[in-house]
Amino acid sequence: MANTPQAKNALLMSFKSQLSSDVRSMLVNFEEILKMACRDRNGQIQETTQYEIDALEMQLRAANVVRAADSLMKLVNDLKEYHILYDFPGIDEEIKKNCELIQAKTLEYDEKIGKLAQDMADELVALEEEFYEYGSRNLD
Repeated sequence: MANTPQAKNALLMSFKSQLSSDVRSMLVNFEEILKMACRDRNGQIQETTQYEIDALEMQLRAANVVRAADSLMKLVNDLKEYHILYDFPGIDEEIKKNCELIQAKTLEYDEKIGKLAQDMADELVALEEEFYEYGSRNLD
């Protein structure tokens, strides 16, 4: 990426740090949910109150996982847009391939049309000779 402009580099680094942050957030929150599900509930707080606290914390952590997943989906969309906007060499290469393919097809079709025109000309000459031959027989 040495030849990319500094702004593009900064944007790519931003994408990378956002990816790392979102994945880390999802992992940490998921691990904490699992820890809460396996935790021993012996303490000074009543059991029902502890269940309510755990349920609220799980909902909060689940919401954090969903937020991070939503952020990752937005990041994927941003990366697609970035790829579309800044992949000019790839687009140019694709256009060149398509142009070469079209030129090859054009030459192929020109050859076929030329051969067809020649065949038609040969048939017309043969028909013309047959016409004049038949016409001269009828006159005699």
